Amino acid sequence: MPRINPDTLDLTEQVIRTNKVQKTHKGGRTLSWNVLVAVGDKAGHVGLGLGKARAIPDAIRKSIEAAKKNLVEVPLVGDTIPHEVEVSWGASVVLIKPASPGTGVVAGGAMRPILELAGVRDVLAKSHGSGNAINTAKATMDALRRLKRAEVVSRMRGKSVDEMVPWLAKVVPAEEPAVVEAEPEPQPAAVAATEE
Repeated sequence: MPRINPDTLDLTEQVIRTNKVQKTHKGGRTLSWNVLVAVGDKAGHVGLGLGKARAIPDAIRKSIEAAKKNLVEVPLVGDTIPHEVEVSWGASVVLIKPASPGTGVVAGGAMRPILELAGVRDVLAKSHGSGNAINTAKATMDALRRLKRAEVVSRMRGKSVDEMVPWLAKVVPAEEPAVVEAEPEPQPAAVAATEE
């Protein structure tokens, strides 16, 4: 998969989670932070990064740099995703389904900011199992990586989209020709005069 250049995109960052961690030494404890950040252009590109540092600003900067290196392209069909996908990462299980226009982003926790930054506006998502933000976020990213358009899969299989999805022609009716209303014929002047 070719790497996406983040400099060509107008990316927005969003902090998903900050976590304070302590390591105990012989002389005492050292305090540090890890920060989970998602970046995206809200038009089909999203990335996730985890940064660790002694101070929060440094951890955020590191996680943004990591997220820009892990950008993925999300295939969108209108404002939703092409098909349903379920992925597990650790003890977290994520289910993402396409939704009809106007549904909005029905997702919570770490899933919502990732889907919003990817540009998905109509989707149904559910997180099962562990609610750990890092595992849920990684499962969501893995689910978005697995999405494929029907045209790409049909090309790989050497079939047409109609052969692979025969029910689609029944669901989506062919465009009907536009009916143009005929204008009323003008009456001759002689007939109009007799009517008066």
